[in-house]
Amino acid sequence: MSTSLELALVVISIALIAMVLLQSRGAGLGGLGGGDFGGGGYHVRRGVEKLVFNITIGLSILFFVLALLNVVIST
Repeated sequence: MSTSLELALVVISIALIAMVLLQSRGAGLGGLGGGDFGGGGYHVRRGVEKLVFNITIGLSILFFVLALLNVVIST
């Protein structure tokens, strides 16, 4: 079980890194297609950007729980 848990941690961490890179604050998701949010002020997340943000939160919670579970099982 420890091996499968470590594999799950690796997969979740790679997905979490990808989600964080997708929502880089300087460019936003619109920056991937050439657009840019130049206002510098408050920016409301909508559509895909909100979905990526929520997935990032879910992945980070899952990563935290799996890391704690890994510590509990290995001791």
